[in-house]
Amino acid sequence: MAVWGGPASCTEALAVAMGFKSVADLLKDGRRLRAALAASEPLSPQDWRRVMAATEVVFASEVFGSGLDWSITTGFSDEQTIKILRRLQRTIGRTLHSALHRLDG
Repeated sequence: MAVWGGPASCTEALAVAMGFKSVADLLKDGRRLRAALAASEPLSPQDWRRVMAATEVVFASEVFGSGLDWSITTGFSDEQTIKILRRLQRTIGRTLHSALHRLDG
């Protein structure tokens, strides 16, 4: 999430699509979410969804995210990041999907 305040350039529309109110909200709430993750605090289903979406976009996108500069800006190689993302997607994907649908319905 910290990369959004650096080399990545988010548009208002992309911030909203990822579940934030605006780019300013992405940057502000991103700090809160990073702190919560670092402290191993629980996140709501909506927060997990926003963290995952923002991380996936900022990692993979050369247009909006860090893209090819990811390893330089984060210190994580693409290989490390893919392994972490896939593990998180498998671990929380089904749970998150179920929780969000319960909240929506």
